[in-house]
Amino acid sequence: MKNRTNRANISRSEQDDLTAAALPVGERPFAMSDEDEEGASNAMSWEIGEEVAGQRVDKFLAGAIEDESVSRSQIQDWIRDGHVRVGGLQVKPNAKLPSGSVLTLNRPDAAPIEAQPEDIPLNVVYEDGDVIVIDKPRGFVVHPAPGHASGTVVNALLHHCGDLSGINGSLRPGIVHRIDKDTSGLLMAAKNDLAHASLAEQLKDHSVTRRYTALVYGNVPHDRGTIDAPIGRDTGDRKLFTVTEKGAKRAVTHFTVIERFGDYTLVELQLETGRTHQIRVHMKYIGHTIVGDPFYGGRSGRTLGMQGQALHAGVLGFDHPRSGERLLFEAPLPEDMEHALHMLRTR
Repeated sequence: MKNRTNRANISRSEQDDLTAAALPVGERPFAMSDEDEEGASNAMSWEIGEEVAGQRVDKFLAGAIEDESVSRSQIQDWIRDGHVRVGGLQVKPNAKLPSGSVLTLNRPDAAPIEAQPEDIPLNVVYEDGDVIVIDKPRGFVVHPAPGHASGTVVNALLHHCGDLSGINGSLRPGIVHRIDKDTSGLLMAAKNDLAHASLAEQLKDHSVTRRYTALVYGNVPHDRGTIDAPIGRDTGDRKLFTVTEKGAKRAVTHFTVIERFGDYTLVELQLETGRTHQIRVHMKYIGHTIVGDPFYGGRSGRTLGMQGQALHAGVLGFDHPRSGERLLFEAPLPEDMEHALHMLRTR
């Protein structure tokens, strides 16, 4: 049975668990063939179901492609240049999608942007010949993108390390996972291709430990729970994501309440999957947005002294790619988060 409500199906167990039920994969209006992993192929395809049949090709792709840097006008250019086909045939941007057809996109490579080393300070938590782990401050972009070619973590890593894994090319060397610009905390990078392949495989099989701490609005009533709800691009704003059936991929976030303050709750969140903005979207979905979230929160955290969103990637664990030793790292909360918590505890 389809769940078309704006909230997850919630069942409370004897252990006081909460589960936000996913929308059934088998009932989604189309199925997508690529994977949401770093270094994925440029070829993507979708099987078109009845629920999206009749949509314009450009509008459909604008909602289905997760890359925030891709505009609708860029998609229309790709269609006109023959990179998009429906049933194997070239189409126009305003063509309507027929039910049962297969839409394919062979995304052209972007004009190369060569990341350059820049002397930007890094807070290095761990480093050896294969990997480096840093504690990224809030506001620090992870890798260059069109219109943002400098001042990123990658630029700083190139200066600090001298060389990084080349698997992701010159734009994202060494990067095997990302955290949002507005999120602080631990980030790992690969110095060589052996390390990159190992870390990427661990991310794929969900053996990497990624735990976040967040301060959210409201009193989360359940001590722990799992939010299992698919995430896709928000058709109303391509820069945002939402829980939806359309163009969605499975997303799973586990949470545990650490401390309650009446109108605020401190929670620990563990990622099982790693979709763009996953924690922020899932917390909004269950009605407890992150304090200071500029896109999904709707409210500023300034009353608590927050300078940004209260989301911190505090724990990162993985098997060392060469030795196999399990490594686990922790990073303290940013000062403004600690200050906000102190205010709540002493008010």
